[in-house]
Amino acid sequence: MRIIFMGTPEFAVPVLDALVEAGHDIVAAYSQPPRAGGRRGKALTPSPVHARAEEHGIDVRTPLSFRKEPGAIEAFAALEADVAVVAAYGLILPQPVLDAPRHGCLNVHGSLLPRWRGAAPIQRAILAGDAETGVGIMQMEAGLDTGPVRLEERTPIDGKTAGLLTAELSMMGARLMVAVLADLEGHPAMPQPEEGVTYAGKIDKAEARLDFARSAVEVDRQVRAFNPAPGAFFEFQGERIKVLAASILTDGHLGSDFSSTPGLVLDEQLTIGCTTGAIRPDVVQRAGRGVMTSLDLLRGLQIPGGAQL
Repeated sequence: MRIIFMGTPEFAVPVLDALVEAGHDIVAAYSQPPRAGGRRGKALTPSPVHARAEEHGIDVRTPLSFRKEPGAIEAFAALEADVAVVAAYGLILPQPVLDAPRHGCLNVHGSLLPRWRGAAPIQRAILAGDAETGVGIMQMEAGLDTGPVRLEERTPIDGKTAGLLTAELSMMGARLMVAVLADLEGHPAMPQPEEGVTYAGKIDKAEARLDFARSAVEVDRQVRAFNPAPGAFFEFQGERIKVLAASILTDGHLGSDFSSTPGLVLDEQLTIGCTTGAIRPDVVQRAGRGVMTSLDLLRGLQIPGGAQL
């Protein structure tokens, strides 16, 4: 098939690789424009999809907007693609773009639609305590992730971080997309259920501050949902400390008469009280430092029992 690929972050790279490996003709790759990177924010860095497409010898296009950039829609339609494959592209596609390919636009979406339509389905599923999530291959339409689904697959969330789950769903989505493209008629587009619609709004960095007024289970979800980015954190003496992994201590572990002020450091091992239970950071990172264990952290930064975070 003649395919236009549209994606930006690392999540989309395995999908692009799978299409190339399957022998499809990728006539162009669309991605978000290069962003400022480097220590001083001056060098422009291409997106992961942009870089990988160039490695494959694919022409890369980076419009800022289809609606505002003159000729962008016409240039897209002129490619005369059979289908556009979209994976975390990041731009709204106007109806003329959705209609241009012969078979429309197919999206790799990281949730079990209609649950978690929107920008951050993986993080929201973890934060909500969902038992499972998955990937759907959706026929795109003008609404926000409202299109019918051609194929989906499920996976348990268990104790996975957003990073691990993103990598798993990316590979799953790549495999499902190749299967759908190999037999479009055998994977008809099925309307989403009308019940159970939820929306996965963009992640605000303020959400990554650990809220010890929640249960230990909920705090652990914050840790996992924001690993690797933006990184769940607490502050001590004005310093921000990211928590990349943690253990949950229930009231049973702590004793039947356990009670604590939320955010109170309970011992010399950095056990932190929550409304229910406690959390013990296992892997942390200080600002400007490498990843370390909490024991290594405490060797260089004294956070005594009784401290209030």
